[in-house]
Amino acid sequence: MLDGVSLDQLRTFIAAVDEGSFSAAARKLNRVQSAVSGWVSSLEEQIGVILFDRTGRFPKLTPEGILLLADARNIVSGVDTLKARAKLMAAGLETELSVVVDVFYPTAVISKVAKEFSNRFPLTPLRLYVEGLGAAYQPVLDGRCSLGILVALPVTFPSLVSERLGETSLVMVAASNHPLARFKHRVPRRELAKHVQLVLTDRSELLAGRDYGVLSPLTWRLGDLSTKYAFLKDCVGWGSMPLHMVARDIGEGTLRVLDIDDMPRSGMMLTVSAYHPASEPPGPAGRWFIDRLKNLEAEALPEETQR
Repeated sequence: MLDGVSLDQLRTFIAAVDEGSFSAAARKLNRVQSAVSGWVSSLEEQIGVILFDRTGRFPKLTPEGILLLADARNIVSGVDTLKARAKLMAAGLETELSVVVDVFYPTAVISKVAKEFSNRFPLTPLRLYVEGLGAAYQPVLDGRCSLGILVALPVTFPSLVSERLGETSLVMVAASNHPLARFKHRVPRRELAKHVQLVLTDRSELLAGRDYGVLSPLTWRLGDLSTKYAFLKDCVGWGSMPLHMVARDIGEGTLRVLDIDDMPRSGMMLTVSAYHPASEPPGPAGRWFIDRLKNLEAEALPEETQR
């Protein structure tokens, strides 16, 4: 008769263990002791297992009871989680927050927000993807992600709404022993054409036939930023990188910022925004995620820029 086991029986069983006696469990549950004893006895009858040794002054768990206690806790906890999640869903909270993050955006910032998110929304799973260029927009456009933290592209997406978060810097770098790093003055663009430029490949078809930031006819196309970073450090070629990823290397002298004609030495500033479908505005969890990123960006700004 296992189908007849009730949550009240399981909660009473757990209370008797946690409180150390049937009388103490009765006080906690605001019931009479005979009701608690009856619930536990009926549970034992239904499952065909003795849970407590009652020969002493206080009931003591049997070996079988010790094993089944963990199952009882898991069942009650699962039901409590179900009820809590259903209540939040009824109030409009997302069942899951799926976010695609641009490969150029600082991972440390996303990690910080994700950690805070887990405390703020413990019952809402967070699904994160990392992509670059058009491939970062694709999951939002096709509905796989409800939110995108993306670098702006010179292409419009009418179905998406954006909220500006801040900027990230992209710098042109090469290994310290690369020929381009030896220039004492600005590097003429004609010199760039003599050396292999490492370019991040767009893994979508959104930008097919378009190149951005390609300054050399000699290019190697790489599918991910970590490989590009490794190739740059190994002097395989030169190329652009987010400043936050190479700042330490620049400080240590293993990578050099290339001072290229007609380009700011401080790097190209890329606008980062939160994107979502116009027809599907973010729910409470998504709204919090966006606002928290905005706050962190504001906190990172120098004081004078906030005036």
